[in-house]
Amino acid sequence: MVEILLVYKKNFESVHDESLDYVTQTLTELITTHSINFDSRPRESVLRADFLGRDLVIVLGGDGTLTSISHNIDDSTPVMGVNSHPRDEDPEGSFGFYMDSNIHTFKQDILNALEGNAIINDLPRLQAIIDSTSGNRFTTDPALNDLLIANTHQYAPSKYHLRRGDNKCKQQSSGLLFSTWLGQGAWFSHSIDKQTLHSLQNQVKLSEIATHYFVVARDLPHQIRTKESWSWVDWTNYDTIITSDMHRGYVVPDGWDEVHFNRGATITVNANAPTLRLLTFRISMDDKLRDLMKN
Repeated sequence: MVEILLVYKKNFESVHDESLDYVTQTLTELITTHSINFDSRPRESVLRADFLGRDLVIVLGGDGTLTSISHNIDDSTPVMGVNSHPRDEDPEGSFGFYMDSNIHTFKQDILNALEGNAIINDLPRLQAIIDSTSGNRFTTDPALNDLLIANTHQYAPSKYHLRRGDNKCKQQSSGLLFSTWLGQGAWFSHSIDKQTLHSLQNQVKLSEIATHYFVVARDLPHQIRTKESWSWVDWTNYDTIITSDMHRGYVVPDGWDEVHFNRGATITVNANAPTLRLLTFRISMDDKLRDLMKN
């Protein structure tokens, strides 16, 4: 018996309801033909316990639906993304970068997933480890796209001591933004100019995608960019370590849960979080991103 969890976006728009009805009907038909069992939960009420013991997780919605619940999924559980409102059918729909399936392809895609014929993409994720001055340690949820460290008061500068390897400096910016290779198309690509982004992309080797990540200090003064280029923007596999000089700051993985810290806390960022096992059916995620970068 294959245990499946279906997590769906529920906002009472007819297009999402129609997609949910179709996916539910298809899975119901497979109960007898392929010995599956499935439960469904709306994104807003799904719990960590709902993901335990699952052989497959189906996420119905857009990229935001997937990133909002992906931290609940361990690295050995396959995930299948189904776009419930594709942009190529409606300009107001979701681009769905991680959602390789849609209503038109779902019936064949789920069969391929059950029969082991899908493409397996083990996607790297970022994590931040926060060490407080009182000796407590907390690891944030893994980030599939990006991770932000900034002052909780966005009108105030983010002040910190930055360390990477043997390099150290003190600086202030509007925050540090980190991105995985696949996540660069989200927030990161809008945070730096195209020339700098292309220069970084040209440094990337295929063998580095699983171990390296991008980092940029947003709105850093130009004199510091010139003096210490490694501390402004980089593609690296070193841990990035900061000691906070802010009265209060936070870490935000994938734009969801905020984890707060106080002055003196040390935050270590790296790409050592558990991977996410995402299934695709026509093209790998690496190839999909390269095709987008050509356009």
